[in-house]
Amino acid sequence: MGRTVNKKANPKLGVEIAGIKFRNPVMTASGTFGYGLEFTPYTDLNKLGGIVVKGLSLNPRQGNPSPRIVETPCGMLNAIGLQNVGVDYFIKEKLPALRKYKTQIIANIFGETIEDYMEVAKRLSDSEGVSAIEINISCPNVKKGGIVFGTDPSEAAKVVSAVKGSSRLPIITKLSPNVTDIKVMVKAVEEAGADAISLINTLTGMVIDVEKRKPVLATITGGLSGPAIRPVAVRMVWQAKQVAKVPLIGMGGIMNARDALEFIIAGASAVQVGTANFVDPDSAAKVADGIEEYITRHKTSLKDLIGSMKVG
Repeated sequence: MGRTVNKKANPKLGVEIAGIKFRNPVMTASGTFGYGLEFTPYTDLNKLGGIVVKGLSLNPRQGNPSPRIVETPCGMLNAIGLQNVGVDYFIKEKLPALRKYKTQIIANIFGETIEDYMEVAKRLSDSEGVSAIEINISCPNVKKGGIVFGTDPSEAAKVVSAVKGSSRLPIITKLSPNVTDIKVMVKAVEEAGADAISLINTLTGMVIDVEKRKPVLATITGGLSGPAIRPVAVRMVWQAKQVAKVPLIGMGGIMNARDALEFIIAGASAVQVGTANFVDPDSAAKVADGIEEYITRHKTSLKDLIGSMKVG
């Protein structure tokens, strides 16, 4: 059975991002926690600061053929292909049950055209229970020959601006690490209207079966996540903090509270736990508990920890 803990929120753990008040800075990362409801037998959703649901598209998607996931040293490679039930089904069948929880619900969205993003955002904006929209811009724009929105500052800005104009909800833009300069992307989406920025999405990787001399994944390449990418993610959050004016949400290989604290000290106002959910479905709640223990032991607060890294 899931853990039900009616614990009063610690005010020193609270954080406000884009006008949204979170009881603590720990969220679940999109694509690693389903729609939240699947985890109710294993964890108390009310202990989380937020749930970022599996990426939603305008129409349902079956995703990529198998094999589409493989374990790697200190991580995993996935090519699920953004399989999801579609935005309308989510609103009708999933969202009503999610409204019962105190946890903030953030809808991750994606599309193959800017118009797709706009329509999904509009439908979610008209639905009670969604606190914010997180835009996955690590998708190819089919109208521009497959150029990935998240690797081109101009394209990224266009989709953020379009979603901003289609929704009354706060907009979080999720950045890809597969770029030359993360600062350029931060400035581009911020100027386009992003209310917060989350980073990083997965790194592109490949695993080869040396006996068959073939790639393990059906799609050849996939997204690398897990502890292996954490140092890269922490570095990018620190770089982003140097130019960002909006709050940052850090992610990438967070397995425990100490990992999460690296991101916060580097400049993140909150974090998202992803791959750890596959190892322990109660991971995010444990990370929140660990951060609370840390601030109590150090007699500090989350606010004082954000961006507190000492250099030199």
